[in-house]
Amino acid sequence: MTDLAGKTALVTGAASGIGRACAETLARAGAHVVLTDIQDAAGCAVVAGIKANGGSASYLHHDVTSEDEWVGVVATVRDQQGRLDIFVNNAGIGLGGLVTEMTLESWRRQQSINVEGVFLGVKHCLPLMRASGGGSIINMSSVAGLKGSAGMSAYCASKGAVRLFSKSIALECAAAGDGVRVNSVHPGIIDTPIWESIVETTGIAAIGPPGANRPDLDTLSAMITPMGKPGAPQDIADGVLYLASDASRYVTGLELVIDGGLTTR
Repeated sequence: MTDLAGKTALVTGAASGIGRACAETLARAGAHVVLTDIQDAAGCAVVAGIKANGGSASYLHHDVTSEDEWVGVVATVRDQQGRLDIFVNNAGIGLGGLVTEMTLESWRRQQSINVEGVFLGVKHCLPLMRASGGGSIINMSSVAGLKGSAGMSAYCASKGAVRLFSKSIALECAAAGDGVRVNSVHPGIIDTPIWESIVETTGIAAIGPPGANRPDLDTLSAMITPMGKPGAPQDIADGVLYLASDASRYVTGLELVIDGGLTTR
């Protein structure tokens, strides 16, 4: 049910973290994976690793905030692969800060990447997926898209937008009968580079008294996650593989939460 042989997948933000794990996992399942990112050296290294392990992959430089670049990426996928079956809309950033101290520039940058990038991806990938006979769109949200968090208002707003955008497009595709399923994935505390940025810039230390040292990832996970530890990128990639495959053929509009129990509290 998770055999992706003959499928083409596109994964944004695939040079590191969750995107990298998703690309490697989909390639192991048999898909040809097109990785995109702005970190060209790291992205090419991931492709080389996939090929060394017998997989099929290619890399494209890609700024997800540029509509022109989206047009170019989709055209390249169409020209080189002839189809698109799986789209993992993963690229994102995490910038925190108290709302009274956040600059409009920081707010807009986060919305541009996390929300507008997701919108542009769906807008331009969906026609090719429909022409390919259907497929699976997987938009990367967060537990921050399900519940508020002090010092993370902009990030929560962006990921909440991804959550409801995904549900709306799932309904559009279902009504169109185009065979495209759309779901969102909501990671909790995952050991990835994005957490370094969040911990650096956020009021996540609001867990403790003002001025307290920010907890490291393991300490933070032990404090607020029922399972007591951070997740790994592979934990998210396994969920993405399920949503990308025929194992989830009757699943659309879902919020797949992978968070060690964090949102149960």
